[in-house]
Amino acid sequence: MNYKADYHIHTTYCDGKSTPSNIVKKAISKNINIIGFSGHSMNPFAETWHIAPNEHENYINEINSLKEKYKNDIQILRGFEADYIPSLCEPSFNRFKNFFPEYLIGSVHYIVTKNGFFTIDDSVENVKEGIDKLFNGNGKKVVQEYFYLEREMIKNCDFTILGHLDLVRKRNNILHFFNEDESWYKKELKELVKEIKKTNLLIEINTGAISRKIMNDVYPSSYMLELLHNENIPIIFSSDSHTEETLCAHFDKAKEAAIKAGYKEHAILIPAKSNEAKATIKMQPIL
Repeated sequence: MNYKADYHIHTTYCDGKSTPSNIVKKAISKNINIIGFSGHSMNPFAETWHIAPNEHENYINEINSLKEKYKNDIQILRGFEADYIPSLCEPSFNRFKNFFPEYLIGSVHYIVTKNGFFTIDDSVENVKEGIDKLFNGNGKKVVQEYFYLEREMIKNCDFTILGHLDLVRKRNNILHFFNEDESWYKKELKELVKEIKKTNLLIEINTGAISRKIMNDVYPSSYMLELLHNENIPIIFSSDSHTEETLCAHFDKAKEAAIKAGYKEHAILIPAKSNEAKATIKMQPIL
């Protein structure tokens, strides 16, 4: 059996617009076999778009309830998309051990500077203001800091999936604060691949920017996917859904990007058999 699956899904517990229950019902109606909930978390802290610290347990309990209720219809996994901010929060199973996640997505959304926080995927206006005020207009510095943090997260943390690894591209199609074709940028990607190669991480091909009409492209870029494929680094498909309507959305484009880069297989996560275990990774053909 070739499973239809999606593991990057946000709910009303964070900044999503759909409840966990409605997401499960929609997934079943779309003949999706496996879903994973990955609420935004800065455990033990939170911004407005993260799961509140006192809501983590309720989030997990609701997922467990849905797992049991719909066990004959769909497989469901407990997870978090955990932010990496040095000395503040990190995607680490030990950090989340009280909530028994089956998998973790590790992501960088913030760069901490001496003058404040820079949010990578903020609005066009706020990203421009942040580059100007916090980096003196130096877009190259923003990109280098972003990939430095990704390398540090990979070196120092313990998680399952690397989330939207070149998210820094999100506003570049409008702001043009760096050039993806320049040698320094390609060097940053190659250095990142070196660190990924030392791990067992899965790299998501994320279609969220297409659903939200921000870019007509997936994360990561075609060039980055080629680098990853050349090192036999496994991929997994995800929608980064913030609403039930975008579950598995644009996976045709994700598959097209993967095949173009040379991939013939993609990973899926199979739910753990006990509360204290992690999900099992399996490979299946791209169909």
